[in-house]
Amino acid sequence: MRRMLNTLFITTQGAWLSQKGENIVVHLNKEESKAFPIHLFESILCFGQVNVTAPAMGFCTEHGVALAFFTEYGKFIARVQGPVHGNVLLRREQYRGADDEVKSLSIVRSILLGKLLNSKIVLRRFLRDHQREGDIGERFRETAALLESWIAELQHSNSVNDLRGIEGIAARKYFELFNEMILQQKEDFPFAGRNRRPPTDRVNALLSYVYTLLSHDAASALEAVGLDPAVGYLHADRPGRAGLALDLMEEFRTWLADRFVLSLINKKQVNGRGFTLTASGAVEMKEETRKLVISEWQLRKQDELTHPFTGEKMAVGNLPYLQAMLLARHIRGDLQEYPPFIWR
Repeated sequence: MRRMLNTLFITTQGAWLSQKGENIVVHLNKEESKAFPIHLFESILCFGQVNVTAPAMGFCTEHGVALAFFTEYGKFIARVQGPVHGNVLLRREQYRGADDEVKSLSIVRSILLGKLLNSKIVLRRFLRDHQREGDIGERFRETAALLESWIAELQHSNSVNDLRGIEGIAARKYFELFNEMILQQKEDFPFAGRNRRPPTDRVNALLSYVYTLLSHDAASALEAVGLDPAVGYLHADRPGRAGLALDLMEEFRTWLADRFVLSLINKKQVNGRGFTLTASGAVEMKEETRKLVISEWQLRKQDELTHPFTGEKMAVGNLPYLQAMLLARHIRGDLQEYPPFIWR
């Protein structure tokens, strides 16, 4: 397994990046700057009013470092991409498969098997760790049982649209219990359901931001193995949307992203004062909160676990790359089925 490299997050407004030798130089103001060797990084993410010189952009693409731009609050804007690398035959197979209902059905079924199983495991693990009794405990057990029935239903569905329907119902039932998993700061972090574009409460602001970070990791992993992040199987083609990256991150949403957000709230690492309400009704994180989330996310990616399919011990941050490799092997025909990541 490849060595997990770092991601450089630029969140200081007005900063600009240049190249000097084998370094990326971050200029914070006219006097202050910091130089970072390019070989330390796999990604550079720029949030808000951050400028990058053309030579620095070219330097990143030459060294295979993903460079992406977001609004200050985490909405994706653009990626800088150099020459396309990887096997053109692999991408041809990817495109053919995306247009083939039978091949798409197999991949989507595997992706959703991973997502629903992980959702069930998250609920049961929470119930085990926190001993919820009465009506709340019963709701957890009922939803876990429903997820089990929908997992079985995945095997008998004969169209991708049917599978999308199962996923939508399962996601709604799962999020109906999300508020019950918030154990601390409930007044500051109420959750009545998923909303986005824009998020209208603090929990959804955190979820959307972390999903953005996860989708970038997924897109970078897919590009690294030679797949096109834009052409997915579960998520239909849409201009500007990285469909395959969204596909890949589905099996990571509940056990990685959602539990990370719950941990931030329940451990009181974030608080209600770290957010602002805009005139449009959107809730946004303040700069110090965004920096804390990024810092904790990077620490979480350094945790290690054993992959259930390969038996290999690895950092959590390398999982999207390994899953992208397994998906590429399936698309090439080296694996009969795509093995999703199942959290244990």
